[in-house]
Amino acid sequence: MLPPGSTIGMLGAGQLGRMTALAAARLGYRLHVYAPDAADSPCAPVCARATVAGWDDRTALAAFAAAVDVVTLEWENVPVDTVEFLAERVPVRPGAAVLAVTRDRIAEKSFANGLGIATAPWRPASGPGDVALARDAIGPHCIVKSNQLGYDGKGQARIGPDTDIAAAWRSIGSDSCVVEGFVDFTCEVSVIVARRGDGAMAVFPTVENRHRNGILDRTLAPARVPPATAAEAERVARRLADALGVVGLLAVEMFVTKDGRVLVNEMAPRPHNSGHWTMDACATSQFEQFVRAICGLPLGSTDLLMEAEMENLIGDDVERWAAILAEPDARLHLYGKAEARPGRKMGHVNRVTPRR
Repeated sequence: MLPPGSTIGMLGAGQLGRMTALAAARLGYRLHVYAPDAADSPCAPVCARATVAGWDDRTALAAFAAAVDVVTLEWENVPVDTVEFLAERVPVRPGAAVLAVTRDRIAEKSFANGLGIATAPWRPASGPGDVALARDAIGPHCIVKSNQLGYDGKGQARIGPDTDIAAAWRSIGSDSCVVEGFVDFTCEVSVIVARRGDGAMAVFPTVENRHRNGILDRTLAPARVPPATAAEAERVARRLADALGVVGLLAVEMFVTKDGRVLVNEMAPRPHNSGHWTMDACATSQFEQFVRAICGLPLGSTDLLMEAEMENLIGDDVERWAAILAEPDARLHLYGKAEARPGRKMGHVNRVTPRR
């Protein structure tokens, strides 16, 4: 157990790091962020220290490891060898083995399927010919996704019966992809699980996610699904977190099919956009829970205190900040980014109401 006064090292310097730093400070911890772009990042103004260096800068990484008591990450697109290098010098939670699975779609889907957990039908692809074969096998409508580094709809292309597959492949810009069949689903849900090193776990309630232009637009807490569906989603998330040996958080995004099945879509070993509602409507926020888990503290209650709807403020949406502040049930969270660009997450608002 790391006592208050310890320093948490964070790989990545975006808004997730920012909100983690604020939660850590409230519990008496310092946050030292490491990223190539840390100097003018959302995290920098609220953390104790920032190291600006490349993921392959061994000298800077060694100095960073010596300055912190534990290392974690705020996104999964950190090179695995960076985490392995740090883990030789300081505890890293979650570790390189978790990262290797969750940053790679093929490994991720294979891992879930190996546990008997269902996903959409899929095939790996290393060229247009593989995509054509996969389309023949899993259906005429599918989606091609880059195996790594894709998020918020980036690195993806939809495929139909008449699609120019070669052109679609070039648009993705990757030589390793997965081809996924379309799922006839009623909604998308997600579950966030906290897990300590001793295996203790706490699960947040299942929430419902609605996307716009490939980016999460709104999260409804709790999800508008039958109790049995929510329970199954939570069971799946627990099973994955335990099998991976996660120390920290694991967010699991899932499809709910029309016949009531739950299919895993993606996993993230960190705080997640769909957990932002916890900041104002849950007994413990996902960010505080994250700090508790990686520091080995008792996990907090995940009881839902209020019903909530989280809305992402994307690009120029942030200009509505004054009107949002005038709403009596709105809780505004801005990320301190200097420039609003299309598709860029500038903040979010949680609208809370008493539980029915």
